Amino acid sequence: MADPRRWPCRRNQAFRLAGHGRLAACCLTVVTAMAWLLFPLESDAWKSFVKDYRRWYPQLDQAGSSRPGRLLRILLQTPALLLLQPRSRHPGQMLRKQLRRGRHRLRLLASLPTQWIRRWRRRIAHSQRYHDARGYLTKRYHALPAKIQQRLAWLALAAAAGLAAICISQPLSYPAQAVFALTLLLTAQVIYRIPGRFAGLLIAVLSIVVSSRYLWWRYTSTLHWNRSLDLMFGIGLLLAETYSFVVLLMGHVQAIWPLQRKPVSLPDSLESWPSVDVLIPTYNEDLDMVRNTIFAAQGIDWPADKLKIWVLDDGDRDTYRDFCAEIGVGYLRRAEHKHAKAGNLNHALTQTDGELLAIFDADHVPCRSFLQMTVGWLLRDPKMALVQTPHHFFSADPFERNLDEFRSSPNEGDLFYGLLQDGNDTWDATFFCGSCAVIRRSAIMSIGGFATETVTEDAHTSLRMHRHGWRSAYLRLPQAAGIATGSLAAHINQRIRWARGMTQIFRLDNPMLGQGLSLFQRLCYLNAMMHFLAGLPRLVFLTAPLAFLIFHIEIIYAPAVAITLFVLPHMAHSAIANARQKSRVRAPFRGEIYETVLSWYTARATTSALINPYRGNFNVTAKNELQQRNWIDWRIAAPYFLLAGLNLCGIGFAVWRIRFGPQNEIHTTWLAAAWTVYNLIVLGASIRVAMEIRQQRQRHRIATNQPAAIQFEDGRIYACELRDYAGGGVGIRLEGMVDAPVGSRVQIILDRAGDPSSFPAMIRRHAGQYLGMEMQLSHVQMVEFIRCTFGRADAWINWHDSRPKRHFIGEVFDFVLMGLGAYPRLLCYLPAPVRRLGRHSVHLVRWLLSFMPRRPLAASPT
Repeated sequence: MADPRRWPCRRNQAFRLAGHGRLAACCLTVVTAMAWLLFPLESDAWKSFVKDYRRWYPQLDQAGSSRPGRLLRILLQTPALLLLQPRSRHPGQMLRKQLRRGRHRLRLLASLPTQWIRRWRRRIAHSQRYHDARGYLTKRYHALPAKIQQRLAWLALAAAAGLAAICISQPLSYPAQAVFALTLLLTAQVIYRIPGRFAGLLIAVLSIVVSSRYLWWRYTSTLHWNRSLDLMFGIGLLLAETYSFVVLLMGHVQAIWPLQRKPVSLPDSLESWPSVDVLIPTYNEDLDMVRNTIFAAQGIDWPADKLKIWVLDDGDRDTYRDFCAEIGVGYLRRAEHKHAKAGNLNHALTQTDGELLAIFDADHVPCRSFLQMTVGWLLRDPKMALVQTPHHFFSADPFERNLDEFRSSPNEGDLFYGLLQDGNDTWDATFFCGSCAVIRRSAIMSIGGFATETVTEDAHTSLRMHRHGWRSAYLRLPQAAGIATGSLAAHINQRIRWARGMTQIFRLDNPMLGQGLSLFQRLCYLNAMMHFLAGLPRLVFLTAPLAFLIFHIEIIYAPAVAITLFVLPHMAHSAIANARQKSRVRAPFRGEIYETVLSWYTARATTSALINPYRGNFNVTAKNELQQRNWIDWRIAAPYFLLAGLNLCGIGFAVWRIRFGPQNEIHTTWLAAAWTVYNLIVLGASIRVAMEIRQQRQRHRIATNQPAAIQFEDGRIYACELRDYAGGGVGIRLEGMVDAPVGSRVQIILDRAGDPSSFPAMIRRHAGQYLGMEMQLSHVQMVEFIRCTFGRADAWINWHDSRPKRHFIGEVFDFVLMGLGAYPRLLCYLPAPVRRLGRHSVHLVRWLLSFMPRRPLAASPT
C-alpha cells in the first residue's frame, strides 16, 4: 500500500510530467490538497468533473499545457463556472439549424404564390370555355386589316408606357412607397419561378420600372441646390448612377432574347465546299505554344485541296520559317510592320486567295470540326460575312487562379460569349473578336481590308461590314481553346487596349452616327463601348460615401428612410433580373470585382482616348507567363490599397459620427458606413486578385475523362482512363494495380470516332493507379494526337458541366469571406521584419485573450 505521506511528492511529479513548471506544480499540489480537505473529491460527481476538466476549462487546450499563466487561467475560470451555464449544443450547429429552418420557411412562403399560379394555369388549360374564347379572339384579330393590327399594337404599347410613367413619377408617402416596393418585389419573386422567356421579359420590365422610379426620385428630390459643394458632388454621383442605369437598360435590350443559333449542314458534294485559308498571326509568341495551333489546323476535317494553313510571322523569326517549311505549311512575313495585327492580316490578304478566311490567335487550338460547324451559314446566306465562335480558355485567368475558382465559377468572358454575343446575334450585331472566326473574303475586300485606325481592329472591322449591309452570325459552340493571360498585369494591359480601342471607335466611327445600321445594331455596339467606360463611375461609387463621412457633404440630400425605401428596391430588382438572365454566366458580385480591379487603369485609358483618339499603340497580350512563387504585385495593387485606406478612414469617421455626431444623422451615417464596408469587401477581393499564386507548369494540363488503353512492350493491354493531357504528356488512371516500372516504353491507344490510334510514350511517374507519361511523337503522330485530344469535336462543349450549383446565400458568404479574408492574408506578403512583428502581436493578443473566462463546452454525446 502506498505511503500517504508520499502523496504530495507523487502529485507534484505528476503535474511536472504534465508540462507544468515548478512553481505551478507546487501551487497545484497545494490547491489539490486543500480541495481534498474541503470537498468530497471521492464522490462520483467530483470524479466526473476531474475526468472531464477540459470541458470546464476550454482555454487550457488553446493556451497549451506548458505555457505560463495556466494556474491563473484556472483561478479566473473557476469562479466564472458559478455564473456561466454550459452550452446545450454547439453554437454553430444551432445557427445552421436556425438558418435551415428560416430558409425552409421562406421557400414555403415563396412557393405558395407559385403553386397557386400553377393550379390556376392547369385549371385554365383544361377549360374548354377558355380555349373557345381564345380561339375566337385570335380569329377576329387576324381578320382585321394589317393597319388596324398595327394601331392596336401601338395603342397597347402606349397604354403600357403610360402606366409605367405613372408608376415612375407618382409621388407616394413613405408607407405607400414601402407597400408599393414590397408588392413589386413579391411579384418579381413569383414571376422569377415561372419558366419561359416571357417571364424573363416581365422581370426585366419590372426592373426597368423600379430603377427608373429610383432615378426619377434622385433627379427630383435628392440634390441640395442651396450648397454648391453638395450639389457638385451630388451631381457627380448622379451621373455615375445614370451611366449604370443606361448600361443596365441596354444590357436588357441586348440579352433579353438570345438567338441560340444552331449549325447548318454542309452540301453532300465536296466540290461545292469553298476553299479556306487558315491564318495564324504571330508576333513574339514562343514556337512551343504556336506549334499546337499549327498541328491542330492541319488536323481540321476539310478537303486537303481546299485547305491552306498560313503562319503570319510579324517577328521575322527564322525558326518559324524553318519549322513551317519542315511540316509543310505556308509562311508569310512582311517588310514593314505597320498597324500591328490588322496590318499583318491585310498583308496576308494580298498573298492568299481562299474564298473564306479562318483566323486563330497563336494560342487558340481549333477543333477538327471547326469549319464543318461554321461554314454552313456562309453557304446558306450569300450576305453572311462572319461566323464567330466563343473564345474558350483551358487555363485559368488571374481571377480564377488567384481566387481559386477555376472551373467552379463562370469566368470574366463567360458573360460576353455565353450570353451577350448570343443576344447580339438576335439583332444581327455579332462582333468579330479577332480569333476563332470564319470571314468571307469578298466582305473584307469590300470594306478595304481589316480596320487599322484603332487598336481593336476586330470590332471596328465588324462595324464596317455591318454598315455595308453584310450580316453576321454567332454559334455558342466552343470550337477552339486557348491560353488565358498569365498574370494580372498582362490581363490589365489587354483590357486597357480593349478599352482604348472601343473608345477610339466611339470617337472616330460612332455607331449612333452615320448610315447602314439598324437601331438595335447601334445600341449593341454602343453598349459594348460604354461597358469600357465603367472605370470612372466605379471609382465614384468606391469613394462616394467618404464625402459624407469625412467632409459632411450630403451627396444624397434625403432622409435615411427615403434612401432605404428607394435604393433597396432598385438594388433588389436589379439583382433578380441579373440572376434570371445571367446566373449561368456570371456569379453574384463578380462584376463589381472585375470592374474594381480594372477601374483605375481603364479610367485613364478611356479618358485619354476620348481627348485624343489617335493616341496609343497596339500592345501584344503576354500569354503563358510563369509565377515562380507566391507574391503580390504591389505596383498593380497600389490603387486598391489607396482606396481601401480611404475607406478605412471613412469607417473611423463613421464611428466618431455615430458616437458624437448629431442624433438626426445617425441613421444616414449607418447607411454610409454600410456602403463603405461593402466597398472594403470589394477592394479586399481586388487585392486578393493581385496576390499571384505560384504557377510553374509551362504546358497546361487539361483534365478529362476519356476512355483509353495502354499496351506494354510485352504485349499486355489494359483498359484505362485518360485523366489529363498536355502538348507533351498525358496522365492515365488504370482500373487496377499493374506492374509498370518508371522508364518503361508503352503505347497509348486513343479512339477517334471509332478509329483507334496508337502513340508511343514513356512512363515518368507511377503513383498507385495513376501513371504520368511523356509523349514521344513524330509530326504525323502529333497531328493525330491533337485530333484525338485538343481537336475533338466535343472537347470543350461540356467543359462547364462540373461546376457545382450554388445558392445566393452561399455566394454572399463566399464574397464576404473572400473580401475580408484578403486583409489578414497580406501578412504573408509583407517584409520579414513586419511579418515577425505582426506575428508576435497576434500571439500576444491571443495569449491575453486566453485568460478570459469561457463558457463551458457542451457535454459529449457519450
